[in-house]
Amino acid sequence: MKVTVLTARLSAILVIAFLWTGCKNRQTVENVNDTSVLTDLEVVEEVQQQYEVAVADAAAPSPPPSKTSIQFIEPKVISSAEVQESEALVAYRAAPVQSYNEMKAEEYNPVVENRFKFAKDAPLSTFSIDVDAASYSNLRRFINRGELPPADAIRTEELINYFSYNYSQPTGSDPVKISAEVGTCPWNSEYRLVRIGLKAKEIAGDNLPASNLVFLIDVSGSMEGPMRLELVKSSLKLLINNLREKDRVAIVVYAGSAGEALPSTSGSNKQKIREALDMLEAGGSTAGGAGIQLAYKIAAKNFIKGGNNRVILCTDGDFNVGVSSNEGLEKLIENERKSGIFLTALGYGMGNYKDSKLQVLAEKGNGNYAYIDNLQEANKVLVSEFGGTVYAVAKDVKLQIEFNPAHVLAYRLIGYESRLLRDEDFNDDTKDAGEMGAGHNVTAFYEVVPVGAKFSSAGNIDPLKYQVNPKSDEKFLYSNSNELLTIKLCYKEPDGDTSKKIELAVTDSRMDNVSGDFRFASAVAMFGQLLRESDYKGNANFDKVIALAKNGLGDDEQGYRREFVRLAESAKGLER
Repeated sequence: MKVTVLTARLSAILVIAFLWTGCKNRQTVENVNDTSVLTDLEVVEEVQQQYEVAVADAAAPSPPPSKTSIQFIEPKVISSAEVQESEALVAYRAAPVQSYNEMKAEEYNPVVENRFKFAKDAPLSTFSIDVDAASYSNLRRFINRGELPPADAIRTEELINYFSYNYSQPTGSDPVKISAEVGTCPWNSEYRLVRIGLKAKEIAGDNLPASNLVFLIDVSGSMEGPMRLELVKSSLKLLINNLREKDRVAIVVYAGSAGEALPSTSGSNKQKIREALDMLEAGGSTAGGAGIQLAYKIAAKNFIKGGNNRVILCTDGDFNVGVSSNEGLEKLIENERKSGIFLTALGYGMGNYKDSKLQVLAEKGNGNYAYIDNLQEANKVLVSEFGGTVYAVAKDVKLQIEFNPAHVLAYRLIGYESRLLRDEDFNDDTKDAGEMGAGHNVTAFYEVVPVGAKFSSAGNIDPLKYQVNPKSDEKFLYSNSNELLTIKLCYKEPDGDTSKKIELAVTDSRMDNVSGDFRFASAVAMFGQLLRESDYKGNANFDKVIALAKNGLGDDEQGYRREFVRLAESAKGLER
C-alpha cells in the first residue's frame, strides 16, 4: 500500500504510529474463478498468471513489514508552533529500508570435507542416504544472480542427487535396488571412482495410498514478497491439482503464533483449498517451533493408517520466537517423528535464508528438503516428482561399504558429511537415517586409491609401539577375493521398526567403459569440489567439468543436464 506522510509535524507522526499498530489492511490476490476441477495445463497457466500479477504488484513501493497489515487515515494537521521534530525522528525517516533480499544474513552449517582413510585401518564406511537436492537449486539462484555461493552452501551429494539416472528398477520384494559402476577418476587418472546407485520402486500416481497432508506455511513479515509467500501460494496450487478425493489437506500458518487456517479438507474441494491460500498475508515475527507442533498435532488428529501422513513446511527458516536454535529444533523434530508422520521442507527467499535450520529439520525428521527458487522448480518437486516427494517407500536407509585392503589402499566418500554414522549404527535399529520416496534415486561416489598407486593425501603417523606393523607385501593377512568392495544396505518399511538388508559385491575390471550417466554424475561431483575449493580436487577445472558433462547429456528430456552445463559455464566466468 502506498503511503505518503502528509505532514512533518510530530503529532501527525504519533497519529500514524498509533494507526500503524491498530489498523488492518487487506491485500488480496485474484481468486481462481473456476470452481470445477481444472486440467494440469489450466492450473499451471492460471497459477503462472497469478504469480506474474503478484510480481508486478510487488514492484510498487511498500511499507516495511509489521505484525499486522495496516490501513492509514489522513492525520490531522497541527500548527508548527505546537511541536518540533526531533533529530532522531528526522534520522529515522531518512534511513533507507533494507529489503530481506539485500541482507547478508544467510546461514549454512559448516562442512568439514571427508578425508582419505586407509582401508587396512578403517575398512568400513557407514552413512545415511540423502535424497535432498536443495543445495543445487540454491547454488543456481546464486549463479543466476552473478555470484558464486559460499563454500558451506555446497553439499556435493545434493548436487549429484538433483538429477535422475537410469538405474534398474527393483524387481523382488525389496523396495530398493543397488547398482554399482567403476571407472577412472576424472580429476586424478591414477585413482578409481566408484559410483553406487540406489533406485526406489516407482508407484503410479493413481495407486499411491491416500494422503493426509498439512501445509505448514510461514506468514511472518520476512515472507512478504513475490519470491516468498506469493511463490509459496503458487507452488502449492500446483500440488493441489494432483490431489484425489481420498486425499486430505489442512493448512497451518505461523507468525508471532500458530493457527489453523483450513481444517482438514478433501482433495476434491480444490477451490476451497485455493481460496484459503489466497487469503494468506505476511506480517509479524516467526514462531516456527509452535507452528511445527501444531501441524503435527493436526496431522496426528487426521492420521490415515497405511496412508501417507506428511507435514509440508514452507519457510525461509528465519525462526526468531520460541524454539528457534538448531539444537532446539533438532530435539523438537526428533520427538515429533515418532508419530509416524513424515516431513517435507521447502525453502524460499534469500538474504535472510536459514538453510542450516531446514537441513536439520529434514535430516532429523524423517524428511526431505528442496529449495524453491522459481515456479519451474516447484513444478519439478511437487508435480513431476510428486510421488518421490510426498510418499516414502523405505525409511532409515543406511549404507555400509566394506573395502578389500588387498586391492584398496585408501578411499574417500565424496559428500554426505552431515550423514556419517558410526559403523555400529548400521545394525542399530534405533538410529535414524534417510527416507526414499517412490521413484527416488540416490547416488554416492567413492574416490579409491588402488594398491600400488602413488598416494600421500592421508598423511603419515609414526609406527605403532605395541602392535606389529605388517609389511606392505604381506597380502596373506587379507582375503584372496578379487572383489574391490561390498555394499550393504539396510532399510525399514515406512511403518516398520525392524531393518531388512540387501548386499552387492563389486569387482573392478581396471577399464573405463562407463555409462553416460557415470560421466555426467562425475562431472557434477567435480563441479561441487571446485565450488568448495576442495583440497582433493586434483587437476579438476571448469573446462573439464563442461566437457565431461556434455559427454554425458544422454536423453535429457527435461533439459536439466543442459542447464547444468550453462551454470558451469557461468561459474567459470565468476571463478574466484
